[in-house]
Amino acid sequence: MVIVDTTVWVDYLRGQATPQTAWLHSKLTRQRMGLTDLILCEVLQGVQNESQARRVERSLRRLEIFAGVGDAIAATAAHNYRLLRSHGHTVRKTIDCLIATFCIEHGHELLHADRDFDPFERLLGLRVAGPR
Repeated sequence: MVIVDTTVWVDYLRGQATPQTAWLHSKLTRQRMGLTDLILCEVLQGVQNESQARRVERSLRRLEIFAGVGDAIAATAAHNYRLLRSHGHTVRKTIDCLIATFCIEHGHELLHADRDFDPFERLLGLRVAGPR
């Protein structure tokens, strides 16, 4: 399973050509893709109006949507944040800690375009999908 981060969905929905959106486009019908409830929320917050929000939500609901936060993921994400900070990496957004930890704990790959995920990959074993 590949979890697609908000950073990629935003570019994809805007028609931005990036290595990640090209990879997503080429794999969307051939690879198992999903997102977390937090990613769904972030993407829908960024749309311009209600009709666009309904269209985007309908499209995203065709994929698997996982409940990303529970007490175990929350506690592990906080631990991961402290661990990364002790290695000199301060993650800027709590949601990124939750998404990365969810992927690590459940063995999912993450397709992203956000440098905050890089230390999770280097130090905690986050598997990253897409172009390298």
